[in-house]
Amino acid sequence: MHSPEETAALDRVLHLAALVQRDLSRFERESGLTTPRVHLLWVLGETGPTTQQRLSAALGVTPRNVTGLVDGLVSSGHVTREPHPTDRRATLVTPTEDGARVIVDLVSSHAELAHELFGDLPATRLAAFSATLDQTIETFTSLMGDHAP
Repeated sequence: MHSPEETAALDRVLHLAALVQRDLSRFERESGLTTPRVHLLWVLGETGPTTQQRLSAALGVTPRNVTGLVDGLVSSGHVTREPHPTDRRATLVTPTEDGARVIVDLVSSHAELAHELFGDLPATRLAAFSATLDQTIETFTSLMGDHAP
């Protein structure tokens, strides 16, 4: 039997997911970038210049999808493709100055939002919340089985 508290908790998670999506949509409108392109730039911000193969693994998408994303970001001036210094078969995807600015904006807005949401929480409460989220993500990923990203 499902409890009303369980359903209410899921409703809160879904509401939070919708709010996060609205915030991401606002960033997309302001930057002119799609969610997948924003995610690719986020990964580049974490890894620095990297191969399309590594981007594919990090994003959980096919190499063909990464090629399309990189093509679009090259066209918009956010990344370049450059020869890999040690593997002549590979190319590195590297942020341009414009791409680096978007990455800085992403990181800055991410940190600012984290502070606004959680800055006033006592450390023990934040740790408990994070542990609950980790468990929820692990359970949901398991429930998704082969459909998990």
